[in-house]
Amino acid sequence: MSLGFVFVLLILTGFTFWISMIVDCATNEPSTGNDKVVWIVIIVFTYIVGALIYYFVRRRPRRYAR
Repeated sequence: MSLGFVFVLLILTGFTFWISMIVDCATNEPSTGNDKVVWIVIIVFTYIVGALIYYFVRRRPRRYAR
């Protein structure tokens, strides 16, 4: 396996995670106030960092609370 293949695989994995966090936020985040809009803006403009922050701060606690 070449280093380029690994690099492309990491980029595709990150992009998939980023898109899934945008979709999760848009569909499952409560619409109280501007929370949903703010989280989507954070995820979109900070890419992987924002998606990771959303995953650990909002998604995981919401998922375990059910």
